[in-house]
Amino acid sequence: MFNKLKNKLSGFKQNFSSKIEDKATPVEESSSTEPEAAEGISFQEKEAVGTKDENKTGFAHKAKALVFEREFILDEADVEDILWELEMSLLESDIAISVSEKIVTDVKQELVGSRKKIGGNTSKIVEDALKKSINEVMSANVFDFDEFIDSHEKPVNIVFVGINGTGKTTSIAKIAHRLKAMNKSVVIAAGDTFRAGAIDQIAVHAERIGVKLVKHQEGGDPAAVVYDAIQYAKAHDSDVVLSDTAGRMHTNVNLMAQLQKICRVSAPDLVLFVDEAVAGNDAVERAEQFNEAVPVDGSILTKTDADSKGGAAISIAYITDKPIVFLGLGQEYEDLKKFDPHWFVDQIFS
Repeated sequence: MFNKLKNKLSGFKQNFSSKIEDKATPVEESSSTEPEAAEGISFQEKEAVGTKDENKTGFAHKAKALVFEREFILDEADVEDILWELEMSLLESDIAISVSEKIVTDVKQELVGSRKKIGGNTSKIVEDALKKSINEVMSANVFDFDEFIDSHEKPVNIVFVGINGTGKTTSIAKIAHRLKAMNKSVVIAAGDTFRAGAIDQIAVHAERIGVKLVKHQEGGDPAAVVYDAIQYAKAHDSDVVLSDTAGRMHTNVNLMAQLQKICRVSAPDLVLFVDEAVAGNDAVERAEQFNEAVPVDGSILTKTDADSKGGAAISIAYITDKPIVFLGLGQEYEDLKKFDPHWFVDQIFS
């Protein structure tokens, strides 16, 4: 994952580290280490002691003073070109403009304008600044799905929305599998009555996982399907209803009106937007557009394992002000990871 972004950040770290090395200076030893006369010890005697100590420590002491005990201070002019390169690298990795600008600003504030000591590895200083900024961006909104399910009144009604072909149905199956492993009873509503074969596709998943499927005829009213699934869940004390919907673009007025009707009739507890991580900025823009039409509560990013850039995952929560809930990491039912920003950042710098 994220190989392109890793390579770009590696180049930035190397360039910035070189600039730090250029500006680094040894830290002056404190006056307490200077030989001076003291009670009962002559200057000559102290000098002799100092000579013995120096013979003991030898080169290691000098290396510590010159390599580890250093500090640097950078002006904006020192790193203007390097920070510009960082911003371009982030944009090329499909990170949204406003997010790229925030990361660059955070890194500049962390490393420029104040005196900092160097512990030895200048690359780690730069990496820590990058990690801190990206973590803050991705931690802007965090949501614990499992805790929500456990604490919410039953049945929890979750509606899945997004465009065609981004993995909504597969994500529903993965979440159904996850919930069943948590000993939750699940009902799936086959609300995609628009796409040919959609009902049969989700029926196969429901049978494999062993959960109840509520369906109508192809071309039927999806709002009625979701309503019936909720009534079934209430009658059978089920924990969660997962409602599939037809993929649609936000510009399709009729289908968006249909989606609004589903949400109006079923009053979902969560609306989750599903898109591909590999779509980059397009996924971020679509999430914003869906949120304007039918307010979403969070996002699921599929195909994260195939994403070489990482831009959508870094940007989407910050831009939409809504959390990433899950990441899809493969085709198996188990290939679903609850979103953890710290884990994600570790993958970028691993």
